[in-house]
Amino acid sequence: MPRHSPSQHTEDGRYVVVNGRRWRATDPELPPDVAGRLRAHLMEARRAVGAALRTHDEVAESAARKRVQTAKVALGERGTPWWDQTTAQRRTRWLDGLASLDADAGPLQAPEAP
Repeated sequence: MPRHSPSQHTEDGRYVVVNGRRWRATDPELPPDVAGRLRAHLMEARRAVGAALRTHDEVAESAARKRVQTAKVALGERGTPWWDQTTAQRRTRWLDGLASLDADAGPLQAPEAP
């Protein structure tokens, strides 16, 4: 299994650096329960991409990749940068994404903390 270095945020908090690669950080204004639900949708969608690839189902793969994109945008990791949005725009972004994902796959609960 590959070894990963610990991730770090850039000084401005906008990016996470993992193994020298910079990735946009999740919107820090996301309420923890919303962020958890969005991450649960993201992981389910990623599993669906893998299942579709294993079965060579291009239609299912496309649908799953669209759900991944919706979750990543709602989390603030893709699309218009969260730091360029007003608080109202950010809230609309995550609520619209969550509504879309819940409609596609049904509401998911965030994993319980240990």
